[in-house]
Order: sequence, then structure tokens, then C-alpha cells
Amino acid sequence: MARAVLIVLDGVGCGALPDANLYGDEGSNSLSHAAASLDGFCLPNMRRMGLGNIMPIAGVSPTPNPAACYGKMAERSPGKDTTAGHWEMMGAILSEPFPLFPNGFDGELIERFEKKVGRKVIGNKTASGTEIIDELGPRQLRTGELIVYTSADSVFQVAAHVSIIPLDELYRVCETARAMLTGPYGVSRVIARPYSGEPGSFVRTVDRKDFSVEPPSPTLLDKTLYAGMEVQGVGKIDNIFAGRGFTECRHVESNTEGIKVIAEKMQKRFEGLLFANLVDFDMKYGHRNDSAGYARALMEFDAAIPLYMELMASDQLFFITGDHGNDPTTPSTDHSREYVPLLALSSGHREGISLGVRETFADVGATIADFLDLSPLEEGESFLEALV
Repeated sequence: MARAVLIVLDGVGCGALPDANLYGDEGSNSLSHAAASLDGFCLPNMRRMGLGNIMPIAGVSPTPNPAACYGKMAERSPGKDTTAGHWEMMGAILSEPFPLFPNGFDGELIERFEKKVGRKVIGNKTASGTEIIDELGPRQLRTGELIVYTSADSVFQVAAHVSIIPLDELYRVCETARAMLTGPYGVSRVIARPYSGEPGSFVRTVDRKDFSVEPPSPTLLDKTLYAGMEVQGVGKIDNIFAGRGFTECRHVESNTEGIKVIAEKMQKRFEGLLFANLVDFDMKYGHRNDSAGYARALMEFDAAIPLYMELMASDQLFFITGDHGNDPTTPSTDHSREYVPLLALSSGHREGISLGVRETFADVGATIADFLDLSPLEEGESFLEALV
């Protein structure tokens, strides 16, 4: 029962890429900077796997005999978007970045959107999600207008108070936006951002939903399903691929729940891929510049690794990586253009091999395809020989 487990720590980068200056991200290092921000920070299990051998990290020293293979990966796709990062891991590399809208969306587009959904739009600017609902939420409660905003990422976000705009309507509104946002407006994701509460104490609910564009070419997920194997998802991962390529996906409300669900799925017998995304590093801590929360979330994940190792079945691969950075110590509250860490091992436990600096995230997908005996991906180079 050949199976690969791939866990993406969303927003966990490990140092600025050579072209980070093009994105205003010089000096970013999400993992190292978060570690240095918390007294007593330690990751004993990932340290044993070789995390401290990748780069200097406070509280995570190098080990002479790593229990896993270790390295880091560069993103070849332009940008620093969740969608691009995950697609690249699965073998779909972008040649052009998703469009950005730092000054908001074109007025004519917004007018057409308003007519289609039957509500007026307020906001239409780059903003922090929590700040814009504090600013415009009271008005929305009075008028029922939609709060539309974007960020440094390629996103069209719609915030709506659940007492004024029910979830099913918000999702329909976002589906309408997704259908409209094509060509030069083809953002990577339309995101429904429901919230509740009273002015001064608004809280975003757990019912966020992402509406992504579909990958431009077949991915490792598609190949796995075509071969008659399963693709099990944990977290928002299916939304990133527009629902394509999954047998089943369990959405979760937090890293804590996601960590437990990964273990539950590892206990079940199936052949194929378990693909998980733990989003709190990015959503709860990186975007809010909460470096201590980010560091504690890393420690929470690290504590689960012994259980995952116990659940490693024969003929299995296990990977930990990231999709981009989100340095919680910089003035920016957006993603950062960074390398991502890579820890990998097989049930045979071939240990201590440096995987170096991989030229693309697609090397992970190529390795999994090789392991599952699928046809090679168009992108990426397998490092399976280092693991088995």
C-alpha cells in the first residue's frame, strides 16, 4: 500500500529568495525570526530530523546524525501566492504571476459585479482583513453593502456579517465573482470572509471559503486519481485546486484540529497521497505579525511528530515543507518571497542525507510520482534515490 504524506506548513519560509528584492522582501526569514522572538523556543523533533542543519535557528541546533533527509526549496513560479506554491509542488509551474490590484479593482468591473449580485460594494482597496471589518463593518450592518478588498496577494476578498448576508448568499456572491474574474482580472483566489459580533468586537468565523482558478495543466493529484489511488486532503487544500483531484478532504478549524486529523488519516489504510495544509502559521499569526503565536504554533506541530513517526506504515514517504513565507517580524503583514524548508524520510528510514537547495517545489511532486510508480511529471526532479 504505497502512500506519501505531504504536510504543508502554510507561510513557513526559511530565508529570502535571491529575487526577494523584487517583492520588497529582502531579509525575510519567517522561521528563523519567529524562533528568535520567543524565549524557550525549541523544536526537538524537527531538530532530530535535521531542521537545524538547513539554516541557523535559535533553539534548533544542527545535529550530527539527522533522522531524515533535509534541505530547502526555491519557488520557480513568480510571486508568493498560496495557490502558485501548492500548484508548483504538484507539477504545475506558472510562467506569469497572477495579477495584483494594489489600488483596488477597476470601477467598471465593480459596477458589473454589483449588478450581478444585487448589492453595492464598499472598500475596494488593499487592506488587512481584520482592520477593514472594524472600519466598514458598522456601515455594512446598516446598509447591507458588500465589503470587497484585496492584499499584496492575488485575491478578491468579500467580507460579510453573517446576520446581514447569510453564508449561502456570500458563497453565491463569491461564485459570481469567480466566474467574472478571468483574463487580466484572473486572480488566483476569490475568498469568502464571513464574520460575526458587534462593532468593536467583530470576529471572523471559521466558514471562510476559497474559490480558486483551476490548475492550467494536469497535476500529481490528477495522475494519482487516474491511476486508481486515493488523494486524501486535510485543511483548505482542496479549495486551492478548485476541488479538483481529491477523493475526500476534511476541512478543519485550526492547526490543532488539523494535526489530529492527519493522525486519524494516517491510521487508515489507503494507497496514494495524504496532502495536508496547516494554515494558522499564515492566517492567524503571519498576517497579524504575531511572532510569538507563530513560534508557539511551530512547537505545537513539532510535538505531534513522534505520533506521526509511530504511524508510518511500510512503503511510505513523509514530507514536511512550506508554500511561501509570511515573516511575522517585518512591517508587512503579507506573504514573503522565501525558500521553504524540506524534511523527508521513508519508512525505510534512510537518514542524514542533505537534499541541498532544490530548484523548484515540483521536486516534491516528482519524487511522489516516482514513488507511486506514476508517469513522470513535466516539471521537477525526483530525489527518491536519496530516501530509499
